[in-house]
Amino acid sequence: MLLDPPERPARPHRLASAAPALLGYAAARLAGVAVLLVAAAAAGEDPWHRLSGRWDAVWYVRVAEHGYGYETVLPDGSVHSDLAFFPLLPALERALSEVLPLTAAGAGLVVAWVASLAAAWGIHAVGSHLAGRRAGIVLAVLWGVYPTAFVQSMAYTETLFTAFAAWALYAVLHGRWVAAGALAALAGLTRPSAVAVVAAVGVTALATVVRERRVTPGIVAGVLLAPLGWLAYVVYVAVRVGSPTAYFDVQAAWGNSIDGGAALARFTWAQLTGPQPLAGVGLLAAFAVLGWAVWWCVRQRQPLPVLVYTLAVVAVSLVGAAYFGSRPRLIMPAFPLLLPAAVALARLRDRYAAAVLAVLAAASAAYGAFALLGPGPP
Repeated sequence: MLLDPPERPARPHRLASAAPALLGYAAARLAGVAVLLVAAAAAGEDPWHRLSGRWDAVWYVRVAEHGYGYETVLPDGSVHSDLAFFPLLPALERALSEVLPLTAAGAGLVVAWVASLAAAWGIHAVGSHLAGRRAGIVLAVLWGVYPTAFVQSMAYTETLFTAFAAWALYAVLHGRWVAAGALAALAGLTRPSAVAVVAAVGVTALATVVRERRVTPGIVAGVLLAPLGWLAYVVYVAVRVGSPTAYFDVQAAWGNSIDGGAALARFTWAQLTGPQPLAGVGLLAAFAVLGWAVWWCVRQRQPLPVLVYTLAVVAVSLVGAAYFGSRPRLIMPAFPLLLPAAVALARLRDRYAAAVLAVLAAASAAYGAFALLGPGPP
């Protein structure tokens, strides 16, 4: 399936064009928060604590309030250091809490929610550019009803990172290399998976130079800017700890080392051969769906930077030894995976497309409340 020639608006980045996408996205996420509020009240839990005061959010708040330098030793002897967490979100939390009557945790929610709208806007802009305005609107809403979209309402970095990534891709698609490099650098201060954005900028720049047989100052500037955020933080950790591999050592201590997918394979095999083999079958089915989505993106002939970014995010999410439950949210920034579905839904009549999205929003909201009120981290 090829992307149809899109009937795209002249400026899909303009707010007026993006308004329906933002409204649809906001409605989906508000539904998720509303279901959480009701479920938390029934369970006697504090929903706001679930969104801003647990798991990774606690580490970001601690960095915002006290800076880096905190470590905790687990019963098995492994050391978890706050240097595993990139600095942009806690820096924004600290800045907002100093100028507004907010705690750092509350500021984290504000940043995440504002960034979620910026991300939906950027996703709409990319989708509109590639497949037309209707597909761009649907794509933004689909991202808001992704199974782990509840993380988009938490004081986590997923929305901030996706906002930078989406707008960086949009800039690359329009040949705005300096803007793309700057946005990639900001993504690099947000999450380690920014290597996917850097790769999208670098590979596309190389392909452009080969195709046009010339190197422009803008391309050079964009390529040089793109990795600076990620590199700056890795170098900071190296200098602070006194070891060139310090950042990677810190991540390894958290169980986030790169093992080529060996941990994921062992986990899947353990499920298949354990007391509940249907869980393993479900995992294999999930991998099949992911592979199918990637195949459709390739068959759809998505542009080079979009494909490189998507494949890199998926690869980074699968080749690490991270806690298995975090992998779906690690893949979530790969929003182009949803573009084939967005194109298909955009071809339906409005009432049918709206019905499908409403059902998905309800399912996502219910799962989000279940996950947030559970004991394990997302």
